[in-house]
Amino acid sequence: MDYTITLIPGDGIGPEISKSVVSIIEATGVKINWDIQEAGLRAIEKYKDPLPQSVIDSISRNKIALKGPLTTPVGTGFRSINVALRKEFDLYANLRPAKSFPGIKTRYENIDLVIVRENTEEFYSGIEHYVDAFKSAAETIGIVTRAGSERIIRFAFDYALRNNRKRVTVVHKANILKYTSGLFLDVARTIAKEFPQIEMNDKIVDNMAMQMVMNPNQFDVIVTTNLFGDILSDLASGLVGGLGMAPGANIGYQVAIFEAVHGSAPDIAGQNLANPCAIILAGAMMLEHLGETLASKRIYDAVSSVVAEGTKVTRDLNPHKFVGTDKMTEAIIEKILQ
Repeated sequence: MDYTITLIPGDGIGPEISKSVVSIIEATGVKINWDIQEAGLRAIEKYKDPLPQSVIDSISRNKIALKGPLTTPVGTGFRSINVALRKEFDLYANLRPAKSFPGIKTRYENIDLVIVRENTEEFYSGIEHYVDAFKSAAETIGIVTRAGSERIIRFAFDYALRNNRKRVTVVHKANILKYTSGLFLDVARTIAKEFPQIEMNDKIVDNMAMQMVMNPNQFDVIVTTNLFGDILSDLASGLVGGLGMAPGANIGYQVAIFEAVHGSAPDIAGQNLANPCAIILAGAMMLEHLGETLASKRIYDAVSSVVAEGTKVTRDLNPHKFVGTDKMTEAIIEKILQ
């Protein structure tokens, strides 16, 4: 089966790492027609808009997109591209796996957790303002709805069930935010009854942060609201080697966008230094979403093998013996073809 998928190479190192993932997916034998679109700084230069309508139209047609890092200029009046995409396509579920890789020295081994973050509500709704013309104070409104809570919590339990996960941890601050976090927790307790085969527990977010640092192996699937999920997902990435190994997915009912969650790293752009693993692993997530589970596993296993060997990896993974983006990509392809 052939697929048509929107590819947004992105800014900075984006074009380099996007080239890597395209060649790696090609090596698996999965046939993809890439609908290449420009967004971010390159789109501003060309179209005066970081998110042109042509990008929206492409994703609307294809339903699946893979994107590199995008830069929204600070202080220019442009809204965040990522937030705009989430709102445009109602990408309510942000999926962030954090898994240990042999060969990457970290404090803990065998971490294998997934954070499911509500992506559209709470303090990221964009409802904020100054209370007066003097900017003496500002306020923001964090809206948590029953419908929004139900769909993200059900998504987390469904994900756990499909992927043979045993536990869902609900993270909240219901001891202080009694209405918003309280609603989220109440909904979770109700939905958990529909999944008797999945264990559910809950943790207050500050305790959760401590527990993740002290004993991350106790966690399996974690579901939480937008702000807490944003923070905890980067914390989880730090536990397994940083954002260079961190893929992500933004999933809605009709559209899914897969991404490298790190920044555009303009300081190393065009120098063949970028670690391509995050977008490669995002590509593997995308293939799994499409039902190409064997190809997805081949990519994941190949990345794991190359990283474990540690001799054909980028500088961030082994500063004493490293290769460029292109040679690491070639090494992963060799493993896939074995």
